[in-house]
Amino acid sequence: MSSFWSAWVIVLTLGLLVAIIVLLRWNMKNYTDVAEGEEMGHEFDGIVEINNPLPKWWTYLFWICIVWGFVYLALYPGLGNFQGLLGWKSSNQDVRSLAESRAAEKRAEEEGLIVEYDRQMRAAEAEYGPIFAAYAARSIEDLAADPEAVAVGQRLFLQNCSQCHGSNAMGGPGFPNLTDDDWLHGGSPAKIKETIIGGRQGAMPAFGEQFTDQQITEVATYVLSLSGRKVDPELAAAGKTRFAVCSACHGVDGKGNQDIGSANLTDNIWLYGGSQAKVEETLRYGRNGVMPAWKDILGEDKVHVVAAYIYSLSNEQ
Repeated sequence: MSSFWSAWVIVLTLGLLVAIIVLLRWNMKNYTDVAEGEEMGHEFDGIVEINNPLPKWWTYLFWICIVWGFVYLALYPGLGNFQGLLGWKSSNQDVRSLAESRAAEKRAEEEGLIVEYDRQMRAAEAEYGPIFAAYAARSIEDLAADPEAVAVGQRLFLQNCSQCHGSNAMGGPGFPNLTDDDWLHGGSPAKIKETIIGGRQGAMPAFGEQFTDQQITEVATYVLSLSGRKVDPELAAAGKTRFAVCSACHGVDGKGNQDIGSANLTDNIWLYGGSQAKVEETLRYGRNGVMPAWKDILGEDKVHVVAAYIYSLSNEQ
């Protein structure tokens, strides 16, 4: 924060503590002519006010809390830009990427700073690392048949993958359903793990400038016919002649190619929607999907367990 706001926080915080001290001292002294233990002359509904001091145990607690407040502010961050005498902080602030986070972690370690998040991560790795290493030594098929390993993989999936694929892994518009055994890049254990580790980037080019609106409708109609839809035969026939442009990726039969991640157009499973309007939209504007790489985020051992969970969803044991 700026120097102004840092000074503002320091003055406000310390001023408040001083005000509390003054208030406590004022309440501990008798500023009236009435002796302690005597009536103050006020009565309400039969209740008489008596000039009694604050209980000693109560004032001691107040003083302890005030002293602890000063000690805490001296040891830990809290007074503007002052970082505290212990060099402790909850996490490395202002990092915007994994690379920046790791650089900050290394820098904090070299400078002897105490970063709680880094400590917790190292402690977790020391405790759970051997467990995941043991899982990684087993095959994905073996783990997929192990309820305990599947439960661990599910928890990792919910924490990292469910934001896109849903908590039930059934996906949504633009995000693949992982339970239906329909795979753009292959559903074998090795391919699933490869996808998670390295990520995927799919690109469907736009044909809005190459085809007229009528031609887009014709190609979309033919594409829908490949999955057994009832369509206008004349439009489908006209679209078939232009499908040659699409066959370079999807194949002459429209069954796609897992080597390049092109979709199978004959199975009636649609990533972005299978209505006439949605297929035309895809043809006209293209699609660009990105599956992030998780190798550097989760590490290969955890990816191995997540892959086993995903494999189990479409391959019931």
